[in-house]
Parts: sequence; C-alpha cells; structure tokens
Amino acid sequence: MNNNVNIILIGPMGSGKSSVGKRLAQDLGYPFYDSDKEIEKSTGANIPLIFELEGEDGFRKREHEVIKQLCSKSNCVLATGGGSVVSEENRSLLRKSGIIIYLYASIEQILERTKRDRNRPLLQTSNPKQKLEEVMSKRAPLYQALAEYTIETDYHTVKEITDLILAKIKK
Repeated sequence: MNNNVNIILIGPMGSGKSSVGKRLAQDLGYPFYDSDKEIEKSTGANIPLIFELEGEDGFRKREHEVIKQLCSKSNCVLATGGGSVVSEENRSLLRKSGIIIYLYASIEQILERTKRDRNRPLLQTSNPKQKLEEVMSKRAPLYQALAEYTIETDYHTVKEITDLILAKIKK
C-alpha cells in the first residue's frame, strides 16, 4: 500500500465502524480515531448531551471541526459518525484524505446492534425503525457515492470484515 494514506470508514450507526476501525488500525500499525469519541474528548460531554444542549446543528458544527482536524493526519484509520456525510464540506475533506470504505448494514441489523445503546440520539424515539429508514433514505446515496469500496457487515465478524478491507486496499 502507498504511503501517507488514511483509511476512512463511513456508514450508519451500528455498522461496525468503531470495532472494525480499531482492528484495522491494529493490523496496519496505524493510529485509530473515532470522530465521535474525539468530539466527546474535546468537549468533555457525551454525544446525547451535546445534542440536547446544542441540537443537531451544534453537534454538526463540532463534528466538522473534528473531521477537518483528523483529515489533516496521515497514515491513520478514521471512523466517522453516521451523519458526517450529510455535509458537503465533510464529504470534500474525506474525499481528499484517503481511501473511503462504506460499511453497510441492514436496518434490521442496525436495530439489533443498537437496541440497548442510549448513546444514539436519533434513535431515542417511539419508532426507531421508522427513524432509521428515514435517515438511511437520505444518507445511503451519500455513502454509496463517496465510497471507493462497500463492505456488507451483516453476519460477519470484525476479523472477516477487516480481512476483506485489507484485501481490497492492498490491490
């Protein structure tokens, strides 16, 4: 693989970006960054609290600043927040910063993986499936257009997904 390249994971919440990203970074000997964790670290507040106090717009502004900072790094693995692709500025930064991999998961799998997670502000609703369908109808085309590779994550282990990514990026 060529030098100074980042591996950027995009996709919906619960698709495996953080778990796969950590493993991928370990296998490559790269540092791993999770944009949501970096936001929490810089603010001292968790994502639901930021949403509560600043709304989604406030959160997205913070997210953009963190993505801009992370995209300036080289030789790292970056897991982005599920909504980071909504911003054209973020998409542009990501496009220029590395190999983009879309981790695809079905709505059923996402619901199963996130059902006990209270750190998902967009799913704190009476009908999480409907909300997820609405979100994915807007974001899936953005993920697809941005990604160089798409990896389906339903029913695959972190190791299997990581091995698939490594095989693709080493070509």
